[in-house]
Amino acid sequence: MNDFLIPVSIFATIYGIVYISIRKKERMALLDRGLDPRSFEQPNNNFSTLKYGLLLTGVGLGILLANIVVSIDAMDNEPAYFSFVTLFGGIALILDYIIEKVIIKRQKNANQSSEPFKE
Repeated sequence: MNDFLIPVSIFATIYGIVYISIRKKERMALLDRGLDPRSFEQPNNNFSTLKYGLLLTGVGLGILLANIVVSIDAMDNEPAYFSFVTLFGGIALILDYIIEKVIIKRQKNANQSSEPFKE
């Protein structure tokens, strides 16, 4: 285990230092040209908590239903747990995608209605 962790941690450290130094050089070059580095950043629509919450809820629901199906002897252990966990985990991720699209669409509509009319 330690034979694997040491090279990976050294590589990750070197990669992090190089990434930070390159990003600093890019930002300094933008500032030298008179541009704002924040203008190139993407808007932060962070839905990770929603995604992980729905995924874990789906996995938990899959485990619960698999346990019920196994206890009534409708399926074997391994296929029941694997199929229900992946099925409900996938359903949760699809539901997350739909919810995110609806929220982003509502935010765009709200932003368009609040902007003044330009001629």
